Amino acid sequence: MSRILVGLSGGVDSSVAAALLKEQGHDVVGAYMKNWVNSEEIPGECPWESDIEDALAVARTLGIEFRIVDLVDEYRSRIVNYLIEGYRAGYTPNPDVLCNREMKFGVFLDYALEQGFEMVGTGHYARRAVRSDGRVDLLRGRDPNKDQSYFLSLMRPEQIERACLPLGDLLKPQVRELALKYGLPTARKKDSQGICFIGQVKMSDFLQHYVPDKPGDIVDTQGKKMGRHRGLHLFTIGQRKGHGVASPREGVAYVVVGKDVANNRLIVGYEDVATQGLYARKAIVSGIENTREPLPGRVLAQPRYRAKAEPCTCVYIGEGRVELTFDHPLRALAIGQVCAFYDGGRVLGGGFFESVES
Repeated sequence: MSRILVGLSGGVDSSVAAALLKEQGHDVVGAYMKNWVNSEEIPGECPWESDIEDALAVARTLGIEFRIVDLVDEYRSRIVNYLIEGYRAGYTPNPDVLCNREMKFGVFLDYALEQGFEMVGTGHYARRAVRSDGRVDLLRGRDPNKDQSYFLSLMRPEQIERACLPLGDLLKPQVRELALKYGLPTARKKDSQGICFIGQVKMSDFLQHYVPDKPGDIVDTQGKKMGRHRGLHLFTIGQRKGHGVASPREGVAYVVVGKDVANNRLIVGYEDVATQGLYARKAIVSGIENTREPLPGRVLAQPRYRAKAEPCTCVYIGEGRVELTFDHPLRALAIGQVCAFYDGGRVLGGGFFESVES
């Protein structure tokens, strides 16, 4: 049995994870990661106080020790700054994925090891598999609707070895049933949506305090002016609404197909596979440094959480950089997004889209 520090978020998934690990005989301690407290300048509600109360109530129900680990400074330097700088550069950052590598299985894991714990437990829907040689693979979760392996794709091998993922073989309805069985106070609590530190604030409202509006032209793929935008950071590739460009006729709509950062222009085009910039046939992915072995020549690439993993050819073009050629053009790939690599249900690693090519 192991001594495991479980990250209790105040939600049902992490609550059941702690209950299962205790039932299995592990020495379990619960801890709430305090990452963010909304300041007066940013209105809205980050429900960390009520989440702490729920997490504490779960710990009391299970009869385990509970701690609060203050990581606000680390979260700001590692995640919030990455988010802000990404939007300033016109990219589409994914703080949820980076948070797992840098926070939950980064500074939080470091804290756990310093305190004498062997592993960190979370409520992620993903699995681990230990090979005969002792190496540990990260696998998709059994529940196809809840699989969260994409969010763990940037984790390094040594982090996967220390990760405890007891929900990986369960379906979400089973987790709810277990929560009721264990009498957990979070059994009927709704799942949280979005990024915790933003709370009920819209991303655009949050960003306006850090990334000032920089108005510019909206143009079509031929360079014709179609309107004005408030700032490139407020848009993402493939966005159908909110750009303010009226449809030319019924059944035809404009979507965001590119960002000309140098000239501060937002590019829109028709929803069509032939529209330049909307569908990508090739891409370069960088920042690949978390794999135990080089990526093979053929991989499945998943560009977003809810996207399907698509087959492609993978060729190394430099240290930590690969060029992907997709079997079928992929819609709305954005620079800065995380791309996860799979071999069937096994996670091979992940990186960031550096460039895309129609």
